[in-house]
Amino acid sequence: MSGALVLNATYEPLCVVPLRRAILLVLAEKAVIVESGGAILHSARVAIEAPSVVRLSRFVRVPYRSRVPLTRRAVMYRDGVRCAYCQRRADTIDHVVPRSRGGKHEWVNVVAACASCNHRKADRLLAELGWSLAFTPKEPAGYAGFAVGYVREPSWEPYLDAWSNGGRVAS
Repeated sequence: MSGALVLNATYEPLCVVPLRRAILLVLAEKAVIVESGGAILHSARVAIEAPSVVRLSRFVRVPYRSRVPLTRRAVMYRDGVRCAYCQRRADTIDHVVPRSRGGKHEWVNVVAACASCNHRKADRLLAELGWSLAFTPKEPAGYAGFAVGYVREPSWEPYLDAWSNGGRVAS
């Protein structure tokens, strides 16, 4: 277990934090454990269950973010860490239409790529090489990217699914 899902007081998913941060939130009584991972962590004075999902005690107003930020980690997550050209493991990201040729740094123009394909493509267009993409890149919907970089725990699914469908999880 690498992290814990943090829910607002209304059970809205906010972010994923490292396990250490989740435990500090619980010990400071700023959050309560909703789901535990099964392991028990011991200190000199206290034993606490390792949280998988925590809910903040007080409501935190978060500005609405309608778009997932375009980051290297988010592109890798969207593309499944697979090269868009050869389907091997991706090491880096690449602009389909190179920026030197007027391509923009947008979701529809950025894909994950292995180092050898990225080097061979350089600043050329796909048509010049006779290459094609394995899929059509597109922007992820909604807040799907806040858990990027973390393995999604099965215990998180009820909370993530409910909010992605517009519903709420009952307490």
